Amino acid sequence: MSHLSAAEVDAIAAKVERFVREVIAPYEQDPRCGSHGPSEELVHEMRRLARAAGVMTPHILPDGRHLTQAQTAIVLQKSGLSPLGPVACNTAAPDEGNMYLLGKVGSPEQKARFLNQLVSGESRSAFFMTEPSEEGGAGSDPSMMRTTAKLDGNHWVINGRKAFITGAEGAKVGIVMAKSEDGACMFLVDLPDPAIRIERVLDTIDSSMPGGHAIIAIDNLRVPADQMLGQSGEGFKYAQVRLSPARLSHCMRWWGAASRAHEIASDYACRRHAFGKPLVDHEGVGFMLAENLIDLKQAELMIAWCAGVLDTGELGTVESSMTKVAVSEALMRVADRCVQVMGGKGVSGDTIVEQVFREIRAFRIYDGPTEVHKWSLAKKIKRDHKHATEGAAA
Repeated sequence: MSHLSAAEVDAIAAKVERFVREVIAPYEQDPRCGSHGPSEELVHEMRRLARAAGVMTPHILPDGRHLTQAQTAIVLQKSGLSPLGPVACNTAAPDEGNMYLLGKVGSPEQKARFLNQLVSGESRSAFFMTEPSEEGGAGSDPSMMRTTAKLDGNHWVINGRKAFITGAEGAKVGIVMAKSEDGACMFLVDLPDPAIRIERVLDTIDSSMPGGHAIIAIDNLRVPADQMLGQSGEGFKYAQVRLSPARLSHCMRWWGAASRAHEIASDYACRRHAFGKPLVDHEGVGFMLAENLIDLKQAELMIAWCAGVLDTGELGTVESSMTKVAVSEALMRVADRCVQVMGGKGVSGDTIVEQVFREIRAFRIYDGPTEVHKWSLAKKIKRDHKHATEGAAA
């Protein structure tokens, strides 16, 4: 972890903000932004600009040190000011989470082979965990995993199907989850591989992530034993190492997008006149914008609180669940109000407001739907009550 001063972190964040606002935001109307995310050509173009500006992978320092979670929050919020910002600056999912996991669990050889190309922004990655629901595979409940891994000499042979795999099309590095006799495992693979076949890329409500979200078939994928990430049977533990900060990173990035949508809606409300005065002077509109400020500040404070917990070394599963629920729901309200304030303009593609609305609607499901996190928290309440009751009785 870094020992940068607050002023040094603020300087990095300010540099990222200038780059995203001045260089990347104009690309939002680029025809290379499609329904399955920006094209590979556009990704490489924006990343060349990010390298030239000195903002490539800004949360990881040149000497390999990672900013603390609290510091990362400040930087990633700025990268999220445009839906294209995280892609350009290499702070986007799934790469940001995969880099974090590899940094924590990968061997020196694995880091040299797989992590370095991700940190440099030369390659993208994919995380193969979720499986098709119609086949009874793992989704919000990863224990339902059906993809298998069997040892054959010095190779693991993997078979199964995966679903909603973000960025698989065009990725160079893959992390595949499968179940061995010991339990869940993770494997590092070079992509593309003929044994990993993209059946189709789904048409989804969101459109910010390169490669979209794919259905994948894995047929007799052979992975050398030294490409297992960590130990056999420890995959679920590693998944939590990745997912707790990854949930928080989603909150950071989409906070930036929602705050920009609020800026656009506020500007519109102050400029647009109706019934003899600016829209902002009508209580129905002004109050919505005021509520946006409240939700944005509360979300920002939740992010900072959860980041502080993770920086203590705690796994932060409970805190990240609470933060993911609170922030995703708050930002959904912000995005919805922005659309409403702007009326017809808000549902058009003339600004990013309608895209932010779509993206955050998807965010309420990705990395665990709100209801799954609430269910998990309710189970904790029950456990805590049981322990307190038993302790009192003793």
